[in-house]
Amino acid sequence: GTSDFFRQRLTAIATGLLTIPFILIVLSLIGRNHAATAQILGSPLIAIALILFIAASVWHMKIGMQVIIEDYVHGEKTKLVAIIANNFFSAAIGIASS
Repeated sequence: GTSDFFRQRLTAIATGLLTIPFILIVLSLIGRNHAATAQILGSPLIAIALILFIAASVWHMKIGMQVIIEDYVHGEKTKLVAIIANNFFSAAIGIASS
């Protein structure tokens, strides 16, 4: 209910704000070789910014998909399976992106 609404808005704001550093980081990597890219991405500040961007984006995706499942899937068993699959899918995307 209300907590999902609040969390979705919070993650939308966080993702929006973290998009700016994400774009700047990606633009700074254009044309660099592997060693320079690894050095930039190995910086703790850059790594934290990217991890926060991924976490906020994946959490926002998970909440949004869960709301859609709860609204449009009508069978209780199907709804439960879909929500569980959404949780695992979101976790897999987050882990794969890190």
